[in-house]
Parts: sequence; C-alpha cells; structure tokens
Amino acid sequence: MNTRSIVGAWVVTLAVLVIVPLMLAPSQVGAMSQMLIAALFALAFSLLIGQGGMLSFGHAAYFAIGCFATVHAMDAVDKGSLVLPTPLMPIVGGVAALIVGIVAGYFATLRSGVYFSMVTLAIAELLHTIAPNLKELFGGETGVSSMRQPWGAIGFGQEIQVYYLVLVWVALAALAMFLFTRTAFGRLTVALRENERRVAFLGYNVHRTKIVVFALSAMFSGIAGGLLALTNESANYLLFDLSYSANVLLYSFIGGTAFFFGPAAGAAVMTVFGYAVSEMTHQWLLYQGLVFVAVMMYAPSGLAGFVVTHVRQIARGEGRDLRTRACMCAFSIVIAACLVFLCELAGAAFSRDYKAKIARDGIWDPVSIFGHGWAPDHALVWVVPVLAIVACGWALHRITRAVPARLALATLQEGGNS
Repeated sequence: MNTRSIVGAWVVTLAVLVIVPLMLAPSQVGAMSQMLIAALFALAFSLLIGQGGMLSFGHAAYFAIGCFATVHAMDAVDKGSLVLPTPLMPIVGGVAALIVGIVAGYFATLRSGVYFSMVTLAIAELLHTIAPNLKELFGGETGVSSMRQPWGAIGFGQEIQVYYLVLVWVALAALAMFLFTRTAFGRLTVALRENERRVAFLGYNVHRTKIVVFALSAMFSGIAGGLLALTNESANYLLFDLSYSANVLLYSFIGGTAFFFGPAAGAAVMTVFGYAVSEMTHQWLLYQGLVFVAVMMYAPSGLAGFVVTHVRQIARGEGRDLRTRACMCAFSIVIAACLVFLCELAGAAFSRDYKAKIARDGIWDPVSIFGHGWAPDHALVWVVPVLAIVACGWALHRITRAVPARLALATLQEGGNS
C-alpha cells in the first residue's frame, strides 16, 4: 500500500475510534482502552521483527518495566516528591524501558537468528524470576498500585477520559514509528533484515544498528506498559510472564508482520475477540488457537495481507465472482459453527462436573449451545456436525481448485480473440 492509502486508512480509523466510545458502556470503553494498548505493544514488537527481522521471545519484559516505572511515578506524584502531569506519565515508562532495552539489547544483538531469540527469552525469564524477590521495586505477589491524579479540569476518574488519553498516546506513538520506517535509518533496518552481511559490507555498524532498533522497540513497549498502568492503576510481576510475550507474537503474525499496521490490526481484533468470547465460553483460548492455525494455513501474510490482496484483485477485476465468494463464505461459516458446536459439546460432556452428575443421577442432561439443548448421548448430535464439516470442506476444496482453472481458461480465450 502506498503512503496516501495508509494515511487515509489511518484517518478513518482514528475517526471511528473517537466516535465509537461515546456510544458504549464504561466497561466496554475500558475494553477498548485495552485494545489500543495491545495494538501499540504489537506495533512496538513489529518494529523489531517486521522492520529489523529480529524475533524476540521475551518482549513483554520491557512492557512490564514501563508499567512498573509508571506506577512508581504515579505514587511519587501522589506523595509530592515528583511533579509530572498525568498525561505525561507514559514518558517515564518509555524512558525506563529504553534504558533496560539498551542494556539487554547490547547483549542480545551480539547474536543473530535463533540465538538472538534464546537470549531474549533468557533475559525475560531472568526478570520474571527475580521480580517477586525485589519487593521494593515490584511489590512481591501483591504488586504495586497507585492513583491517577487530576490534571486541570480533567479528573481522570471516568473510563472515557482515560480512553481518550490512551488514544492520543497510541496515535502519536504509532505516527512516530511510521515516520521512523520512512527515514533513511528505517530503510537501513529493512536492509538489515534482508541481508545483514551486505549491510556490514557497505560499512555500517550492524551491532550498533541492531541495538538502536531493539532499544526503540523496547521504548515504545514501555510506553504501552505505562498506558496500562494509567488504565489499571496497578502493576503485578505476572506481566513478566512469557504468556504476554507469546500473545504479542501471536497477534503480530495474525495481523501480518509484512504490513506496518498489520500487527496492530491483529492485536485489536484478537483483544476484542478475547473479551467477547471469554464471556460466552471457558474455551476461548482454544478458539484463539484455531484462529491462529486458520490464518497461518490460509492467509500466511496475516489478516492485513489477506485484505490488501483481495482489495487489489477486486480493483484490477481479478476477483472471484459474487456467487463464488458467497458460497465460500457460507461454507466457511458452516464449518466454523460446527467446530464451535463440537468443541462446546465435548467440553461440557467430558467435564468433571458433568461426569460426576451422570455418575450420581444416571441422566445425560441436555447441553445448551446456540440457545438450544442438545443431548450428548445421541449419536446424531455428534455425527451430523462432522458430516457437515466434511461436506463443506470438500466443497471449498472443489471451489478453490475450479476457480484458478476457470480464470486461466478465460485468459487463454481472451488471448485467442485478440
């Protein structure tokens, strides 16, 4: 996508993010704040992997450092030992993460490839291990908490006020990272990703360049952590857990690391997905994994790559006809619905409580799925969804094989007519 298209999409997205919260409940506004923070963290991570080609397995460490530093700054302002307006608090998180990122990046970037990833993993595990023992810094198992202070006429006591503060910071940080990718140094990091030896041959200091990219990525991750501190007014050492690093890695690849805003889109979509689905089922992590597998199998370039590719095909008149697209969507929806049905049915039927109830009462109670009760002891309840998945999968396979052949035949016919 060219710069004009990116700017246009960014302006439209900002307009939506400004208007939508006005129509939501406070709890939903809080969820949108978490979505924006996750998007910023994913963008910061993408600056490292998408721009510099360095895969970190422990990037949540700098996110956590930024969160703790911001909470301590909030506490210092509350006690009167520091004068800093609440809207500028994330700067503290960014500076703290930048300092730690420079030190950690110096050692991690001495190696490349999988060795670099292992070093980042080791650093994150080290911080995760020592954090509970440094109670003055990380508060032990209870963590550290503080209160947001008012700034002028803004009390920051309402979720909507905090949301707009988060939105401003995310927009500015995303713009700064986007402009960085357009600088000469940003182009150099892309060259570093593509061919490290050639960059060294041209006379550039590869190690120093890697440190700068690593530190910048850590800084923006710290800013995201600072925004989390402002939102939750607390920080816990569990932020150092590898699950947070795994999540940002997952979101980035779902969104698409080849596109600048792809990781942000992936983080936003999956965060909203988590909030929505986790209220409906305890198996939402399973569905998140299934989404990741589906994206990696059928859209390796991520959601952003999938959308951009299809928009370009439609613009050039190369897209599939409307009927074919409708059939593919219908079959995909049926497959997804049947998979959800089977997962929910199996999760309920094989749960410990359900088994205990069967052993006690000897009755297979219906399981409520999609607003209807289904009897797990009936074979058709299991067989029909499986047959539907097989049939729809076979139909999708036939469609995906037939369409390229039809397009090739049309191309040959046009060539013969001309």
